[in-house]
Amino acid sequence: MKQFGLILLAIFVCMVAFHMFFLKPDKYIQSDMYEDIIKNNVIKIGVNTEIKPFAYKDDKGNLCGYDIELAHYIADYLLNNRNAVIFVPVTPDNRLLKLSTGEVDIIIAAMTITPARKQLINFSIPYDNAGQALLVKSSSKIVSMSDLAGQNVGVIWGTTAERNMQTMAPSANIIGFKTYREAYVALKDGYVNAVTSDDTILNGYALDDEQVKLLTKRFTKEPYGIGFRKGKGAQKLEHALNYAINDMKQKNIIINLHKKWIG
Repeated sequence: MKQFGLILLAIFVCMVAFHMFFLKPDKYIQSDMYEDIIKNNVIKIGVNTEIKPFAYKDDKGNLCGYDIELAHYIADYLLNNRNAVIFVPVTPDNRLLKLSTGEVDIIIAAMTITPARKQLINFSIPYDNAGQALLVKSSSKIVSMSDLAGQNVGVIWGTTAERNMQTMAPSANIIGFKTYREAYVALKDGYVNAVTSDDTILNGYALDDEQVKLLTKRFTKEPYGIGFRKGKGAQKLEHALNYAINDMKQKNIIINLHKKWIG
């Protein structure tokens, strides 16, 4: 299963690179990304609608969450209109591809800034931070990574947690899922003994369900950034995004978003 996951990751990286360097239209290489957004008077933002509390649908079917509110703020900074947003659903295994092909202008999806990803796309400065953690059943005897030897551990394909598990718990049986919800259900059903991902995401399940718990130990530092395409026209957009994030931090908007949605 581990080898299969590595093969899938390698194939995905090759697909993204192929789209970026061979199939991508010239406009995504030459045009000014910031000016294109201004001209279109709308920004297409990729969000993962399956990760509460960052982006999910409420009981009325409306998108809400940390990343959704942040996206509206970004639209306000760039276009003076917080509602000038088109939300495009993405997942950890397709978000870079949708960005590289121009289906979205930027990605705000609790995405960790990593050296590997920076080879494929650009990132803003971090807007928040998380840490990799373990979600287990409340009755579980698992208390650390060392207890995962021989255990089935759920990860989400395309996430940093998937890669980290190769070194943190090499003797664990890694089971991959497309969504966090699928991994959570697998934990509840006993198909996996633990789920590992960012604490900011897993904590939502622990708060909503007393039958599972989030272990207190954090095994990594995961800085979240806004992703956008590489290219000659990225400089203005990068400057605008970084200015917006810095300004929101100075005005305590970011910290208030964190308190509201994460606690």
